[in-house]
Amino acid sequence: MPEEKSSPEGQTTHFGYQTVNAEEKEGKVAEVFHSVAAKYDIMNDLMSMGIHRLWKRFTMEFTGARRGNHILDIAGGTGDLTMKFSDLVGPEGKVVLADINDSMLKVGRDRLIDRGYSGNIEYVQANAEALPFEDNSFDVVTMAFGLRNVTDKDQALREFNRVLKPGGRLLVLEFSKTKSPLLSKIYDTYSFTALPFMGKLITNDADSYRYLAESIRMHPDQDTLKGMFEDAGFANVSYHNMTGGIVALHKGIKP
Repeated sequence: MPEEKSSPEGQTTHFGYQTVNAEEKEGKVAEVFHSVAAKYDIMNDLMSMGIHRLWKRFTMEFTGARRGNHILDIAGGTGDLTMKFSDLVGPEGKVVLADINDSMLKVGRDRLIDRGYSGNIEYVQANAEALPFEDNSFDVVTMAFGLRNVTDKDQALREFNRVLKPGGRLLVLEFSKTKSPLLSKIYDTYSFTALPFMGKLITNDADSYRYLAESIRMHPDQDTLKGMFEDAGFANVSYHNMTGGIVALHKGIKP
């Protein structure tokens, strides 16, 4: 669903099912991820029953990343993709793990350092809507489960296009829309009952996981997001549904 504009004086957007002033959303999203950062990986495994690892592995297969590449993993969180990219690009390459949330970025940095990753990884606190990188800087940009939390998604996509080199690839892995009525019903029941319950049990924060469930429902469907890629200047845009369309991988090329 596209962002709402309330009047020339101000803009509104969605924070889950709430309508809030656009300038408020960033702070509200930050509160969510500050709250869950320490237990983020545990919750991901519980919520997806480990399947998120397969979704990310599938994403890696489409990046085309190779030795010497420069990669931006935006909203990279705890560094799952960054870790794999670091191995792929080698010492000649560079991987930037970027996240707007300093709590998530610290968890990701500590996790990677603890596992022996250091030389070719840079950590940057960055807003997807205003990236602090020069034009034509990266061979690949990835964003896994972060776009739905961005206030101005169209601006973020334009920024991804700007920092990519010509011929570079953008891959966005995100929850999406299933067309199966039965699967949709099961998923809704799970999302709005089990997720807040697990959030309360593991992180003592049911509200953040209720927001995450709502944010998934408010995110653009597959074809709408495909059109947004194209409007941002990407070519050869396509998407692949996974797990019945619960998750989709969108990819595009900068001409």
